[in-house]
Amino acid sequence: MFVPLWAWALVMGAVAVMLAVDLFLHRDNHVIGFREAATWSAVWIGAGLLFGVLLWGWQGGDVAGTYYAGYLIEKALSIDNVFVFALIFSAFAVPPALQHKVLFWGVVGALVMRLVFIFVGAELLETFFWTAYVFGAFLIWTGYRMAFRHGDQSPPENNLVVRLVRRVVPTDPAYHGDRFFARVDGRRVATLLFVVLIAVEATDLIFAIDSVAAVLAITTSTFLVWTANAFALLGLRSLYFCLAGLLRRFVHLHYGLAVLLAFAGVKLVLSETPIGKLPIPLTLGVIVATIAVSIGSSLRSTASGSTTLPPS
Repeated sequence: MFVPLWAWALVMGAVAVMLAVDLFLHRDNHVIGFREAATWSAVWIGAGLLFGVLLWGWQGGDVAGTYYAGYLIEKALSIDNVFVFALIFSAFAVPPALQHKVLFWGVVGALVMRLVFIFVGAELLETFFWTAYVFGAFLIWTGYRMAFRHGDQSPPENNLVVRLVRRVVPTDPAYHGDRFFARVDGRRVATLLFVVLIAVEATDLIFAIDSVAAVLAITTSTFLVWTANAFALLGLRSLYFCLAGLLRRFVHLHYGLAVLLAFAGVKLVLSETPIGKLPIPLTLGVIVATIAVSIGSSLRSTASGSTTLPPS
């Protein structure tokens, strides 16, 4: 799929404008309630769906269907990001009013990182056919780990990147309002909020590898992969504040995400066999059905009282 430079510039500009509007509206660092988060989630989801409609009119149904498949799988995987963000904010006791700022700059960093990963990954898949088997095996292995070792994450403060930052950058173990850096005893130091941001960026680096590879299993069009990532990430902050209180009810969601990752891995491997790429309608059907079943079974299981909810 050839995408002219003006289309890239238009999308990049639109994403930048939406980020600027979001930053301006939350410049007072107020605590985001459920109603506000739900409203913004609807806005971001609407923007993502509208972009697919525009693609349909510009490039046709096949391209739009490919975008929607990538967007849905990214949106589903982003829910797992929310679990980790909740863990990080809890571990560092981040005040609710400061969480949006951390997530905002975390998303900006994630957009840049994923843009790099997308171009590198797409180039590898286009140049060396055998990388499809490597990426496919990686996704299947990641799906296995998510299904059977989902609770094995180490505490965020033990993250290697976070420990390196604390050793290299003078850090004050306290919050100084919404500042990432402050002056303490005449010396400029990083605040605890900066350490939290690094923890978010470090964990998203890991998520980026999984999610980018999953969408590359659907298409190697850098434009479609990045736009699917971008529109899914734009709503990540609102999604966090919407789901933060419901996360403990999604007890089976990680199994659904594991199935999606494994499915993407198998799809990628099959693309380099005589079977070829699986049809987009089939891909969309598997994604929607898997998400619906995993979330539905989670809510039914926890609502019945048969499952003991983990502590929030």
